[in-house]
Amino acid sequence: MSLLPAGLTGLPAFDIDMLCDALAGPGFAAVRLTDTAMLSALRQEAEALWQEDALTPAGIGRAEDHELIAGIRRDKTKWLDGSTPGQIAYLAFAEALRREVNARLMLGLFAFEAHFAVYEAGAFYKRHVDSFRGARNRVLSTVLYLNPDWREGDGGHLRIYGEDDQVLTELRPEFGTLAVFLSEEIPHEVTVSHRERFSIAGWHRCNDRGLVPALQVKALPIAP
Repeated sequence: MSLLPAGLTGLPAFDIDMLCDALAGPGFAAVRLTDTAMLSALRQEAEALWQEDALTPAGIGRAEDHELIAGIRRDKTKWLDGSTPGQIAYLAFAEALRREVNARLMLGLFAFEAHFAVYEAGAFYKRHVDSFRGARNRVLSTVLYLNPDWREGDGGHLRIYGEDDQVLTELRPEFGTLAVFLSEEIPHEVTVSHRERFSIAGWHRCNDRGLVPALQVKALPIAP
């Protein structure tokens, strides 16, 4: 068993081979992060941003194609910029994950971008994929959940679909759970949340800096 190194971030190791085997098979996996200091800092930051009305209603598409469509998604977001200790720790973890997944699956992961996402009561995100097939911009999606004491009746599940609209799993957005899945391959949705739901959605991208340089300013700087 090979474990994700913990030294870079202080995070406890988990079985990176298991995660990569799942990505190579069904295309998704969930692991548990237990660095409560980092997780608590991120939760507090997300909640403060929400209370300060510093989040922006999310839309569909990027740049000139961006639209606000409340019938499809109703979350609010703010991009990570690495300006706080919690963000620095999480972005360092994302970089460690990028290196380990690339070494095993050769996915060509190049840069990482992420935003806080808050789903207020009644919010949802209808079924979608994070990257159009063949576009190869977003390659690997991650969602870190920041919700202590989340109950089954609170909703806001990540619903993963397989072929023929089959629901493969529903993941409860519990504190410290990290969902990882292939951006092009895995249709998913967020079911209606019945209370405030906090998370960080992130994407490991291919090297598309030359095609869409504006998107890379929010990405984690690339280490040699």
